[in-house]
Formats: sequence, structure tokens, C-alpha cells
Amino acid sequence: MQENLLLEVRDLAVNFHTDDGVVEAVKGLSFHLEKGETLAIVGESGSGKSVSALSLMGLLPKPAARIVGGQALFRRKSGEVLDLLRAEEATMRRIRGNEMAMIFQEPMTSLNPVYTVGDQIAEAIVLHQGKGRKEARQLAIEMLNLVEIPNPHKRVDDYPHQMSGGMRQRVMIAMALSCNPSLLIADEPTTALDVIIQAQILELMKKLQAEIGTAVLFITHDLGVVAEMADRVVVMQHGLKVEEADVYTLFKAPKEAYTQRLLAAVPRIDQEKPAPPERATPPVLVRLENLRVWFPLRAGVLSRVVGHVKAVDDVSLEVYKGEVLGLVGESGSGKTTLGRSLLRLIEPTGGRIWFSGQEITHLPKEALRAFRRRMQIIFQDPYASLNPRMTVGDIIAEPLVIHRVGSPKERQERVAELLETVQLSPDHARRYPHEFSGGQRQRIGIARALALNPEFIVADECVSALDVSIRAEIIALLKELRARMGLTLLFISHDLAVVEDISDRVAVMYKGRLVEVSSSHRIYREPKDEYTKALLSAIPIPDPTVKRERIPWNPEAYSAARQKGA
Repeated sequence: MQENLLLEVRDLAVNFHTDDGVVEAVKGLSFHLEKGETLAIVGESGSGKSVSALSLMGLLPKPAARIVGGQALFRRKSGEVLDLLRAEEATMRRIRGNEMAMIFQEPMTSLNPVYTVGDQIAEAIVLHQGKGRKEARQLAIEMLNLVEIPNPHKRVDDYPHQMSGGMRQRVMIAMALSCNPSLLIADEPTTALDVIIQAQILELMKKLQAEIGTAVLFITHDLGVVAEMADRVVVMQHGLKVEEADVYTLFKAPKEAYTQRLLAAVPRIDQEKPAPPERATPPVLVRLENLRVWFPLRAGVLSRVVGHVKAVDDVSLEVYKGEVLGLVGESGSGKTTLGRSLLRLIEPTGGRIWFSGQEITHLPKEALRAFRRRMQIIFQDPYASLNPRMTVGDIIAEPLVIHRVGSPKERQERVAELLETVQLSPDHARRYPHEFSGGQRQRIGIARALALNPEFIVADECVSALDVSIRAEIIALLKELRARMGLTLLFISHDLAVVEDISDRVAVMYKGRLVEVSSSHRIYREPKDEYTKALLSAIPIPDPTVKRERIPWNPEAYSAARQKGA
């Protein structure tokens, strides 16, 4: 093993033993990582990225997962070279958190909810550095300050649920770096974060890496993040390494067809697009007037209302017939609440909702049912929204049964037609949701939404959980269905690049209020609101040669300026 190498993986092979037989999750993977370098491993779900990382950490689920071959040579701080795949568990316990550390995708499942964040950071310091509790607590405060958490001497006593998603991810980074590890494995550390928070976390990781000198193994399917973070890239597919190159070569001249498809599927906001031709304004299909959805905050023995969470606050908006209106904003901005209240899945606190010229704000359930046929929703997580005990055919046919449309034979024919419409086989009607991939499940959700030939669909983050190529397929399918069936879509997403690709107009929400509404072309090229400008500047560009100037975001100053302007 060469002196400049920190990690050298040779022919790693991992199998999973299941009831259906042996699954080869990783097949002869080889790569190396130099000291202080960032290597990205990219690929779609099921490619073996995370399994490879867990193998190095000795965290594979046992007894199902078994390492059946290969070496993972790691140069320890002492200079000793250790094969991580054959190290004893006691040795791995001394290495994990000390010389190697890992940041997981979802911090809330990685942080213990019954311990303060300070105690959890201090735990690794006490265990690996032999410090006392008092000194470890002080070092934990210093780590929170290092990852730029405000008031670290106070937040050190917070529990994970008292922090936002971005703050929890900063805590995870603080824990991982608390013992100055030589190797940091970051497994999709920004996938669940909003674009501004993601940009802040990536900048923080680059800054800390430069200061501490840690090598980073960055696992992701986001090629924009790869372009921004990586020195070299390994591309995986079905457990195999299909390509490896430095980041500039890979993005400029990818050799393998799979890599080319991945790059081609990424929407780009940095490329010039011609302005759409001017058209007459179509009639309004949906209109919101001063819509409010406030959730009461209760306290005390008598549960008195002491305030409100203003999820949607005085929103007026029009959706034109046949258009795709993108609705963007960070988590907590009120996007989903607005979409669901528009369909009366959440009852509004105030304001008025009009659909096709008729007010539906206070329609009773029986009268509203007729409108349900004309308004549908596609949910974010297709696995959670599909009943696992029903066949796909029954799931798609359920709206037809509820609304008493057609005979059993006609419903069966309609299900077959819908499956073909979303590019699945009619034979799939007999299967269950767990037998399908994430992208296929989302197609099933779309088929169910189309069952009653609706005029209007709310698509709520319907591609956010999908891999880049599957996401591109679903977007292409929605475009085709819109053109063929004349659908009107409210497309809710925090992925601004995807929104530009599909939307005619874009509405931007911040803390329950609309801050900007304009054509997609104009809003991406001439944004007026400071929040919109910050959102757009934070989008990672899938090109390592493009360096965009990021607009600093100060939510307190922005909110104060809006209140003053109001």
C-alpha cells in the first residue's frame, strides 16, 4: 500500500442471504482514497453504494449480509495498515468514531432522542480520548461552535427534536469530527435537506475538511453535489464499478453509457433556454382568495389556545386551465398544506376556494364528492400511500368503486388501460406494491390519480424520493399526460431545477406566505424577491467548471424587512 493512500479497497464482494436466495449486493469493487481527498461514489438506489460504506465500518446487518471476498486496507494514525474487513470487533470499536466516522442520511434516526446533543457528542470524546465529563462537555460546545450552531453553550443542552433538520445534520457532523478522524464517510448527508440548508452544509463540510485534513468518502446520487464536492468519482451500477475518473473528466467526457444517461437526466438551470412564445391567458380553473390554514397551539391543563402556527397565511393565487404551476419553498413554508387545503383534505381556517367558477370552500361532503372526481393528488411517498394489502389493480380501481363508475368488467378494463398509460404492463394488476421499485410505485400512484379522468392534480413532491434517471422518466410521463389529456397540475417541490423543467409559472412560498409569482422563464432569470434569489443561488450545478456566487441568506433580516415593508 502506497504511503499517500489512506484507504485501498480491493475486490470487495458482499452478499445478502434472503428467503428468495442470495443477492450479490457488491461485486468485486476496487477503489482508493488518498489522504485529505474527497472521493464520491455515485449510482442509483440498489447500486451498492451504502452497502460498501457499511462494510468498511463493520456495520452490515448480520447475519443476512456477509462479506465474501476482498480487502479494505486502512492506514491508521499510528501508521499501521489494517484490513478493515478482517479486523476484530474490539479493534473496530476503537477505530469507529475515532479514526473513521460516518454521517448518515437521516440524523433524526441516528441521534438518540433521550440524550441531549451535548451528551452525544461528549460520549465519543470520553470514550476515545479519555477526557473527563466536564472537559468533554466543553469540547462538545467547541464542536458545536465549529459547525456554526448559534449559541452553542445553550444549544448543547437541547434534545434532537428541539432542532431543525439542518441543525441536526450539523450536530451529526460535530459528532463525526469530534475526534479528528482520518476518514469521514458521508452517506447521502444532504438528501433530506432543503436547497439553502444543503448549500450551507456542503460549504461547512468543505471548510472543516480544509481545516482538519480529513479524507471524505461521499456517497450520493446527486450529481450537482458531486460536481461541487468531489476530487474523483466512482460510478456504481448493480453492485459493479462501471467507471472511475477525476471529477472534471467524468463530467466532460464520461465513457460509459450508464454514466452518460445519469448526467443527461439531470435538469440544468444554468443553461440558456429560449423564452416561451406569448399566449393568451387561459381561463382560471382554481382560485384562492386570502386562504388561511392556522393550526392552534395549546398549553396548560385545560389545553387553552395560546397561539397559532400560520401554515398558510392570507394566500391569493390563480391556477390557469391546462398549465403546470410550480410551488416551491423550503420545508415548513406551507406548500403541502396549501395543496391539501385546496382539495379540502385539510379544512381552511379562512378565505375562499373556487374551482371551475364555483366556490367549494364550505361545500358539504356529499356535494364535495362530485368535485373529488375532478381533483386528485399524487403523494410524495408512493410506498406509504399505497395499501400494502391490496393488489395494484384494486388500488387503481378503488376510486372507480367509491364513485360507482362502471361494472366490475369495465373497471378491470380501465385498470389495464391506466397501467398501459403509465407505461406498466396490465399483468401488473395482480401484484402487490412491495413487488415494485420506487419509480414503478410512483407510476401506480399516478395511474390511481388518473382513474376518474380528473381536470386538476396536485403533485406533492412526487419525484423527490426518486433517483435521477427515474425522476426524469416520471417528469417526462407527466409532461406527456398533460399534453395528451389537457391536465392542470399544481407541482409542489423543493427541487427548483425539476420545477423549471416542467412548470409554466412558479409561485414561491416562505413561512406560509407567497413572496413571488411569475413565469418560469422570468423567475429563473430575473427573480425579484431576495428569498427567491437565495434559493436559486443555492442550487448545485452538475458541472465542476461552473462556480456560482452564492447569495448569503439571513432569515431574521429578511423577515424584519418584510414586516417593515408590510
